Amino acid sequence: MSSASIKPIEQEDDYVTRLTDAERCLERKDPVVWSEWRPGAPLAQDQVEKFERDGFLVLEKIFLPGEIDALIEESARLRSDGSKLTQESLITEPDTNDVRTIFDLDLQSEVFRRLAEDVRIAEPVRFLLDDEVYVHQSRLNYKPGLTGKEFYWHSDFETWHAEDGMPRMRAISASVLLTDNDALNGPLMLMPGSQNTYVSCVGETPEDNHKSSLKRQKVGTPSAETLAKMSEKHGIEYAAGKKGTVILFDCNTMHGSNGNITPFPRSNAFFVYNAWSNQLEAPFGADEPRPNFLARRDPKEPLTLLEGHIE
Repeated sequence: MSSASIKPIEQEDDYVTRLTDAERCLERKDPVVWSEWRPGAPLAQDQVEKFERDGFLVLEKIFLPGEIDALIEESARLRSDGSKLTQESLITEPDTNDVRTIFDLDLQSEVFRRLAEDVRIAEPVRFLLDDEVYVHQSRLNYKPGLTGKEFYWHSDFETWHAEDGMPRMRAISASVLLTDNDALNGPLMLMPGSQNTYVSCVGETPEDNHKSSLKRQKVGTPSAETLAKMSEKHGIEYAAGKKGTVILFDCNTMHGSNGNITPFPRSNAFFVYNAWSNQLEAPFGADEPRPNFLARRDPKEPLTLLEGHIE
């Protein structure tokens, strides 16, 4: 058995999952915000308090119009010719060949690499995590008009812990809107406060689970009963915004999105920042780790953050 294989069953795990008996709801063992706010921090005190309370934060007017245009143009270029992309990184819709997701976004585009390293996004994340960071995963999500399918309710950390070996809840996702997102075209939906409850899911991880879960996730999703209870307790909010808006959300915040049956596509660039001290170990609930395009193992060094204009 390789060094990257599943954890020994006797090893203690605060976030055990992929159970054989019954689903459990466990209390979070890690902070949501790892730093104490101070004057000069990259986020205002009320923003930090909101992130800690709700598990997400919406940042508006981060980029200049020309920068947003450059990102949109690059997004269209990437989607226009899949033959120029690493084929395993390209995921299509379950029932069509329409592009659903392009992984390794920052490794396949210099423009999006620059975006991932931008101080306006990564510095607030670095503050919230109180650590240097690296990109655990990056992707371009695209919901074409009329046919874009839903992303079912889930906690990212459950999968990252079970299948990638992420040890602690010390990661934050940044979604950069490349189209206007509103209530109609399948925006990100979140349960505020849900980041404090870890849903330990039922079901053994199938071999090569990622090959099907990237199109339609089944294993690692909470039951309908649990989702109903969580939504009753926390409510559901959607993160709307104009193109260029940035949504930061905790790795354990329960989230999903509806399908898009409007004629208007929905697109966003997505970067997962993991704390440098939280690098991946062997999976906690799978026989082998997922491929590197989904979960980067052995990063060489933390991100160097960049200032200036994105072109």
